[in-house]
Amino acid sequence: MGNASDTAIFVSNISKENDFLMGSIYAIFGVLSLLGNSILLFVAYRKKSSLKPAEFFVVNLSISDLGMTITLFPLAIPSAFAHKWLFDELTCLYYAFCGVLFGLSSLTNLTVLSSVCCLKVCYPHYGNKFSSAHACLLVVGVWCYASIFAVGPLAQWGHYGPEPYGTACCINWEAPGHELSAMTYIVCLFLFCYVVPCSIIFVSYIFILLTVRGSRQAVQQHVSPQNKTVNAHTLIVKLSVAVCIGFLMAWSPYAVVAMWAAFGNYETVPPMAFALAAIFAKSSTLYNPMVYLLFKPNFRKSLCRDAAQCRRRLCACLCDCEARPAPKSSCTPSQRSNKEVSNSTRLSNGLPECHGACRHCPETGAGCLATPQRTARIMTGSTHSEVAVSQLSNELQSDFL
Repeated sequence: MGNASDTAIFVSNISKENDFLMGSIYAIFGVLSLLGNSILLFVAYRKKSSLKPAEFFVVNLSISDLGMTITLFPLAIPSAFAHKWLFDELTCLYYAFCGVLFGLSSLTNLTVLSSVCCLKVCYPHYGNKFSSAHACLLVVGVWCYASIFAVGPLAQWGHYGPEPYGTACCINWEAPGHELSAMTYIVCLFLFCYVVPCSIIFVSYIFILLTVRGSRQAVQQHVSPQNKTVNAHTLIVKLSVAVCIGFLMAWSPYAVVAMWAAFGNYETVPPMAFALAAIFAKSSTLYNPMVYLLFKPNFRKSLCRDAAQCRRRLCACLCDCEARPAPKSSCTPSQRSNKEVSNSTRLSNGLPECHGACRHCPETGAGCLATPQRTARIMTGSTHSEVAVSQLSNELQSDFL
């Protein structure tokens, strides 16, 4: 953590205006990420029985993005607005640990996803054997891999500390300059959590591109409309490329600035450079739900179907409230004669009727609920008979209705 008695390390090193701007941007990112990833997880839960193995990594990426949103943004936003770190050193450790854990989990998850897509497209004989059980094992492996580097600084392999701009915490990038263990941690982190994953992602999608371009016959065979499974995998490949590009563009500025601070002159790195890089890094939580909810057909259709069901239920509730009978009121003499007839003819089902289209429903001509056929019970002497209202005489119908 560094010198605990030096409280200046928890004070912002950028202007109040820039801190306010950072807090505002973080607040927008937090709301959008919370909504987007929550909706994506809800849609995935509703269609869990039809999830493909490759989509397990999409769900896992959304979980890690949501974890980062819930753990980091509630601490970073008030600290940015307050122009200082508002919490203690233990919370700083917690913040840094969660940031490293969820950030590395997302990057590792994208690396595994690109490898699985490459396997399915370039080596379909083996890729078609990839099952949900294999996907679950790889998801567990993703979290274990990220946990190794997240727990390292807690075990004195590297250190956590305040960010150079002062209102957040992460890895102490100054420590490698005077401590060998911190230097080895940063080197391993840079190699195995940035260079190697980015290389695997790049090589995987290069192989996919070469396979598609190199054999048009193979493309027609593997992406045939009759082969829905392979066709779906190809769509996942395209969307995965989009998510990977967005994620790497978001984290690359931070990686460059961090390496500058770790292996260069730490004092020459402007705090604002770290602040801007952190903003880009936190924007990575938005790309996954944005891409999959907007551009993946089955996710989008499932979301539209659930939204339509919620709208219909709300409409039915509003219609039911409006169709409830009004409270009884005193009758005038002219109404009593009509009431005598209505006492001998009443609805047998007792349900309210809704005529025409509901004013709450956006659909043209959409009724409230299916209105059952109205029947009347006619009393003749001591016997009762039930007939449809439409079969009554016009006079009785007018009295009844």
